[in-house]
Amino acid sequence: MQDGNQIHAGFSDPVFQSQGAFRALLAALSEPGLARDLGEAIEAPVGLEPATAVALLTLADYETPIWLPVALRDGPAGAWLRFHCAAALVEDPSRAAFAVIDGAAAEPLLSAFNAGDDQFPDRSTTVLVQCAGLDGGEAITLEGPGIAGRRTIAPAGLRPGFWDEVEGNATLYPLGVDLLLVHGTQALGLPRSTQIVETR
Repeated sequence: MQDGNQIHAGFSDPVFQSQGAFRALLAALSEPGLARDLGEAIEAPVGLEPATAVALLTLADYETPIWLPVALRDGPAGAWLRFHCAAALVEDPSRAAFAVIDGAAAEPLLSAFNAGDDQFPDRSTTVLVQCAGLDGGEAITLEGPGIAGRRTIAPAGLRPGFWDEVEGNATLYPLGVDLLLVHGTQALGLPRSTQIVETR
C-alpha cells in the first residue's frame, strides 16, 4: 500500500526484470501493433498503468526528463519516479525524453512534445499513451517497417482526432515522437515510421 509517507517498491530483481522488460519494449517498437506483456513486475503507483510504471523504471534515469500531467506529477506517481529513477519531472512537454498522457484527455497534443531535430532525430520524446484497452475501439490499419503487409489494431479510450495526430506525426519522419500505447501490463508500439493506411 502507498500512503502519504510510503512509496511502492520498484523491481525486486532489478537486473533480471529490467532486462526482460527492455526486450519486450524493443519487441513492441520493432513489431508495431503487436502488444507485448511487460510482466507483473511491480505494484504501480496510483495513476500509472503497470506497463507504464515498468517501462519508465526500465528506461528512465536522472538524465531523462519526464513529463506527467499535473495530477500525476504532484501525486504518488511523481514521488515514485523521483525516488526510483531520480528523474527530473518537467513542466514543459517539449523538454521531455519520456511523457505519460491519458489517451482520452484533450491535451497535450502529440505535437507539443519534442520531435527531435535533423542532427539528433533520436532525441525525440517517447510518449506513453494510457488507454482504456488495447482492443475494443476504432479499428486502425497500419503498415511500415516491422509489419508484414498490414496490421489492424483497435485500442479503446482515445480522444477524438488522436489518429489524425498520429498521421501528422508520421509525416515528420525521420523526426517525430515514438508512441507506446499501454493498458494493464501490456504495451503496443507505434514508432514514428508507422503509417496509418485505413480507419473505420
